[in-house]
Amino acid sequence: MILVAGLGNPGPRYAQTRHNVGFMAVDRLAGQSASFSARFHGAWATLQLAGEACGLLKPQTFMNLSGRSVQAALAFTRVPLDRLIVIHDELDLPFGEVRLKLGGGHAGHNGLRSISGAIGPDYVRVRVGIGRPPADFRGMVADYVLDAFSASERTTLDGVVERAAAAVTDIVRLGLPGAMNVTNRKA
Repeated sequence: MILVAGLGNPGPRYAQTRHNVGFMAVDRLAGQSASFSARFHGAWATLQLAGEACGLLKPQTFMNLSGRSVQAALAFTRVPLDRLIVIHDELDLPFGEVRLKLGGGHAGHNGLRSISGAIGPDYVRVRVGIGRPPADFRGMVADYVLDAFSASERTTLDGVVERAAAAVTDIVRLGLPGAMNVTNRKA
């Protein structure tokens, strides 16, 4: 089994914010074929992805406590750490870029900090670029990630979410090195 955890915050207030792009990608993977139920302090669904059993998790603990949900799902399913894929927003990538990475630090991302604190840092990450706040943004970085996508971002957001979901499918189908060759290459 593969476990895919998309990071975000629960509730309608956060549904279309930059910080919830992980939830959006998991919803895209689920499509119409998987329905979510409450498990592991999150929303949980299972499906077949590229011929593999796959668990989809959207932690409902709020971002800062995502590790609680991911750890519970890993403990129950006994999925090894190298078969955990975490999809998250990434300030250090321009909006729209999708990159794959194995392990690493949290770069100030509280969801990654929580997960790494609970299980260690050596899991696969699908990093979805949201870019840094523009120069005229009035507020803190936390305000930016919890803000809705801009009108111009919304015009291409669907394609970004699709690329993040496709990257997960490529990881399952090709393995991480093969998927990195496809996803991380520069256009």
